[in-house]
Amino acid sequence: MDSPVRIPYESFIKIDRKSDTSIYLQIANQLINAIQRGFLPFGTKLPGTRTFSEMLEIHRNTAVAVYDELSAQGWTESFPNKGTFVIGEDEEKPIKVNDFQHNNLQNYPETTGFLFKTSNILDNPFEHSDCEYVFNDGVPDIRLTQIAQHSRFYSSILKRKSNQKISGHYNHDGSEFFKEHLSRYLNLSRGLPISKNNLLITRSTEMSIYIVSEILLSPGDVVLVAALSYFSVNMIFMKAGVQMVSIPIDEEGIIVENVREACKKQKIRMLYLTPHHHYPTTVALSAQRRLELLELANEYGFIILEDDYDYEFHYDKSPILPLASADTNGMVIYIGSFGKSLAPGFRTGFIVAPENLMAEMRKYLGIIDRQGDILMERALGEMIEEGEINRYLKKSLKVYQERRDYLAVLLKENLENLITFQIPSGGLAIWLEWNVPINLMQLSRGCAQDNLFIPKTLLYQNKNLTAMRMGFGDLNADEMEKSVDVFSNNVKRLIE
Repeated sequence: MDSPVRIPYESFIKIDRKSDTSIYLQIANQLINAIQRGFLPFGTKLPGTRTFSEMLEIHRNTAVAVYDELSAQGWTESFPNKGTFVIGEDEEKPIKVNDFQHNNLQNYPETTGFLFKTSNILDNPFEHSDCEYVFNDGVPDIRLTQIAQHSRFYSSILKRKSNQKISGHYNHDGSEFFKEHLSRYLNLSRGLPISKNNLLITRSTEMSIYIVSEILLSPGDVVLVAALSYFSVNMIFMKAGVQMVSIPIDEEGIIVENVREACKKQKIRMLYLTPHHHYPTTVALSAQRRLELLELANEYGFIILEDDYDYEFHYDKSPILPLASADTNGMVIYIGSFGKSLAPGFRTGFIVAPENLMAEMRKYLGIIDRQGDILMERALGEMIEEGEINRYLKKSLKVYQERRDYLAVLLKENLENLITFQIPSGGLAIWLEWNVPINLMQLSRGCAQDNLFIPKTLLYQNKNLTAMRMGFGDLNADEMEKSVDVFSNNVKRLIE
């Protein structure tokens, strides 16, 4: 075996003296790395602590701590009057000592040593930009959220001795306190006659739909979606291996007669809907069509997956109650989000379904999100109990309605003859359709050069349609004016 002095330890042990990790641990970890990769094979004798400390320019006590760590972890063994040696299997062809300087032990493998399936279905469709202004999908303005007040709720709960016990326990069923108050809240605000046993708390709408698809869909099942639908949900359905059939929409939402015709042709497993404000067009599904769809579901036995992603945001009149509120035969699964108008960390998703299905869903949630966030759910429950949710929502809705109306004014002033749009009754986005030919990708690139970012996920263009979804929720008056000015100038430049 090579003499310990001949091994160039200083070439592969790098010490970062500004790191929070102690020096002895840095060295020990790098020596273990060298042993694991075969650079210090079985039987290698390490230099004495005095020699080792001089080689690396460290204190001898640090070298002693390194060797103690190696021994404690079972990588080395010391023998009186002989020295410290590497423990392990004797390799037939150990790596030569003179190869040390040509290998960087800090490198992590660039590729796996095994094959695995890849999927382009789940490629991230979201884009990011450093532009100062952004037209987004229709998201709340975090600047309007009372983060300090929300944090006080959470901080108060965290400090209570009564909560210290439950905070250390996993509970994939969620906070019973929160579910109790959320079920009452949904009963009063959305007409859902449910108990806490009909609720599953999730992290997001996407997680909710993933759990539903895992339990209820099998490869080859037929799922009906609107001709224009939410791309993330479509990705989940495609990953499940289902056959998606597009159903046309109009100013009253999805066309029921086309759903009926699809049911006559083949067995339909599920219909996915966003009836409150259809995504992306923002139109509301009429009350008559809601009743007709429930009748069709009962007749043909398909599931209605109702996604109420922005029920909280309505302005002009009381919102139409969900289909789930009128479902008496257990054909509707209702998913939604709660606290969307609050600070991001205070938002959550949920699923409403009959108890027999809920029992199965809890099994899946227990695998993918066993711990949950029981303290945050407790905070949300108290915010419901004290009326904080309603007070804040009432204030924020007034601001969002003013922003919706102002964006409509700006669009009419700048592009009145070029676009068509309806002022939505709720939500945080407006749906625009062009009256003139225009290349939306060119428009997006031109706006980006002028510091306005328009993600491609907002653009809808084919031979029959040229349209986009324009979010207004997170733009104040000044930002809105500048964004619309850039937008309209680029539109006019392209059509001239």
